[in-house]
Amino acid sequence: MKLTVPKEIIEIVDKLEKGGYEAYVVGGAVRDILMGKPTYDWDFTTNATPEEILKMFESDDAYYTNEFGTVGIPNKNEEERPYEITTFRTEHGYSDSRRPDEVRWGKSLEEDLKRRDFTINAMALKITDHNLKTINAEVIDLFDGQKDLKHKLVRAVGDPDERFSEDALRMMRAVRIAAELNFKIDEDTKSAIKNNAGLIKKISRERVRDELLKILASYHPFEGMALLREVGLVKIILPELEASFGVGQKSPGRHHIHDVGTHLMLSLKHVSERTEDPIVRLATLLHDIGKPKTRKVLDDGVVTFYNHEVVGGKMIKNISQRLRLSKRQSERLFKLVRFHQFTVNEDQTDSAIRRFIKKVGIENVSDMLDLRVGDRLGGGARETSWRLEEFKERLIEVQKQPFTVHDLKITGHDVMNELEIVPSPEVGKILNDIFEKVVEKEIPNEREVLIEELNKQKKG
Repeated sequence: MKLTVPKEIIEIVDKLEKGGYEAYVVGGAVRDILMGKPTYDWDFTTNATPEEILKMFESDDAYYTNEFGTVGIPNKNEEERPYEITTFRTEHGYSDSRRPDEVRWGKSLEEDLKRRDFTINAMALKITDHNLKTINAEVIDLFDGQKDLKHKLVRAVGDPDERFSEDALRMMRAVRIAAELNFKIDEDTKSAIKNNAGLIKKISRERVRDELLKILASYHPFEGMALLREVGLVKIILPELEASFGVGQKSPGRHHIHDVGTHLMLSLKHVSERTEDPIVRLATLLHDIGKPKTRKVLDDGVVTFYNHEVVGGKMIKNISQRLRLSKRQSERLFKLVRFHQFTVNEDQTDSAIRRFIKKVGIENVSDMLDLRVGDRLGGGARETSWRLEEFKERLIEVQKQPFTVHDLKITGHDVMNELEIVPSPEVGKILNDIFEKVVEKEIPNEREVLIEELNKQKKG
């Protein structure tokens, strides 16, 4: 196999081999090369110990900060992660279903590869010769990873029950890889995930969150979440979502044709065509989770979900805390769910639209509109309506007006200079008075006009 790889990769392999050690490219890089995809994350394995690696790459600012035999070498491209060189190793005992209790340096590549998670990640590349531009390489594939690539399968190395009992996060990783590559999960591997799903409770919430967001950020988030539900992980990670399936919405005179859970999944599918933002996708997936708790059937058969967005907002706060979302992520998720039920009609005043923008946050308006489109399509409605299009135009027009005093084209310094007054509460009062006039469109937000308005007060 002839390949073109970055010269830094060849230099790392060359330095290890000249030091008398074995050296292989491993992991996702090999998979990506075989799939013809761009490769950014380069990992290596060798029989050199961490101390020996550090000595060889001392001039490259190599560092060693963990007990798993991995030495990092800074990437010249600061936007990409460091190169990682790991000593052959074997792992023993997984009392926490996450990390090995003991790591021993291995003696062979085979020992190292058989501890890895999935066959498509358990291949190695042996560079046989190079000229610093192109290389000849041999693929070492002990577990039929190339066959699984061909058939688009994610399959555990060896016994899947053992792999998942060693590291329960691998169950979510299997789903994530399938969602990223549009692969299926091997049936035996899938059955093992179902059998071991409860082990995910042993994994830190931060790691679960990271994998969940990666699934949502993937090319196929709908398929990823459907698979996550099929293997029984959704009911553990997002029980609020699982509870929404089977909750009927069909009602006389209403547009919904799916139960709540199906609607949420379809909404995710459609919003993913508009945005890659995992928080917006998550908000769309969860925007109606308050419905099961608020569902009522009236005497005439009409199904209602009054205040489901309020209840859903409260539930989102609990979910955000459970998933250990950042403050910013939590606030965005809450606003998108809590205020998704916004009114759109031709009679709305500018003040009403301004209140909507302030509640949602001007930085979240576009995301909210994407959620609305996903919601509409996920419920069987058309992508948009004339009212929604008019609302979008009104949003643009209203945003041309200032939202706070700080948006005015003058400042407190201008007030003090023009009116020859010292800092005092009066300065703020004058600015607020002018702000109100601008909001009410009595005067435009133009510096010359606002200065003139100040001078009028001075003369008065």
